[in-house]
Amino acid sequence: MFTTEQIKAAHSKVKSGADFPAYIHEIRKMGVTHYEAYVSDGHIDYHGSDGHRVTVPAKYAPLPIATLPKVAEFKAELLAHQQGKTDYLSFIRMCADCGIERWMVSMEKMTCIYYDKSGEKIVEEQIPELS
Repeated sequence: MFTTEQIKAAHSKVKSGADFPAYIHEIRKMGVTHYEAYVSDGHIDYHGSDGHRVTVPAKYAPLPIATLPKVAEFKAELLAHQQGKTDYLSFIRMCADCGIERWMVSMEKMTCIYYDKSGEKIVEEQIPELS
């Protein structure tokens, strides 16, 4: 099963949203079935088969999450991030400002779903396969 160190090593290669699909494919090969990333402090819970779970601890001081989501702004900024125009911490700050509390990635469905503070789905995306 995967370890926190393996996850951190894979994540260290992500410089922008353009690197996200390769990261997902790498951790899927490690046995990650899904994970939840929390914008407020950056901790991430990774799940595998048979209840295996590792948590990568908080990465930064807590950020306040906006109460009301700014969906259109989030979609535009998410696209810019996916095109490599912003780094990870800029993306995190933007998520907080736009009311995104967390996202969940499913390796089975190859989806990434962003949620607001009330648990409502804001955006669901397909993660592209690598060519």
